[in-house]
Amino acid sequence: MTMKLTPRDIWNEVKDYTIITLGLMCYTFGWTAFLVSNEIVTGGVTGLSAIIYFGTNIPVPISYFTINGILLIAAIRIIGWQYCIRSIFGVVMTTIQLSIWAYYIKEPLIKDEPFMSCIIGGIMLGVGIGVAFTRNGSTGGTDIIAAIINKYKPITLGRSILYCDLLIISSSYMLFHDMEKIVFGFVVLAVSTYSCDLLINGIRQSIQLLIFSDKYEEIADHINRDINRGVTILDGMGWYSKQPKKVIVVLAKRTESTSIFRLVKQIDSHAFISQSNVIGVYGEGFDKIKT
Repeated sequence: MTMKLTPRDIWNEVKDYTIITLGLMCYTFGWTAFLVSNEIVTGGVTGLSAIIYFGTNIPVPISYFTINGILLIAAIRIIGWQYCIRSIFGVVMTTIQLSIWAYYIKEPLIKDEPFMSCIIGGIMLGVGIGVAFTRNGSTGGTDIIAAIINKYKPITLGRSILYCDLLIISSSYMLFHDMEKIVFGFVVLAVSTYSCDLLINGIRQSIQLLIFSDKYEEIADHINRDINRGVTILDGMGWYSKQPKKVIVVLAKRTESTSIFRLVKQIDSHAFISQSNVIGVYGEGFDKIKT
């Protein structure tokens, strides 16, 4: 059985993409108004584009879109379309917004205060990315590189992104020959990472869901097929009714919880769901088993 696209599904998609756009707006504004205008290089493709801009005067949106276009073509071939759809949207929206802000903002909003610009810009970057992540959005760039690396090597996405960002920020020394700007770049990286984690409350953490419903078979089938998560069915008994009950147990990423709730509500609006945080989940589809 294939789930039909309902008006509610369409509305949820529109809402997701609207929130992603707002998150990217915060990200691009903070980057343009506080960082690139102070010649502070950050991580990601935006940081690499800034280095290209300072060295060759090629506009940031052009190099940003070109680099991401190449990465997206590689990701589509290696990872598949499903991963790249929202990344494509994120790259296009980020490129448009970078162009708009660059047209209106010619000077830093806070002059002669590079450290304060780092703090404010880093917060806006982290909040913007965090808002986009909560709706499974992406700015592309190092996220794509990390996803490709993670497909072939047992290196976590977070670690891959960190290595890429450190390399990009450090490489700015060849352009500026100024250790102070590298330090500012690391400050932005630390502040944005902390802000992002604080906003989404551990975006990469896992959750455990217990779902009680008479339509457990249909729910389990759709979670398997649509969310691509494993499902376990436990035998239980309602103590008040003394009737046997089936309990669906699902371990999933926190970012997948909204999709699962929507799916369950669409099938059985009277279902009972319990969600709890899980400190660590290891095995296929999650983190590699550590010893």
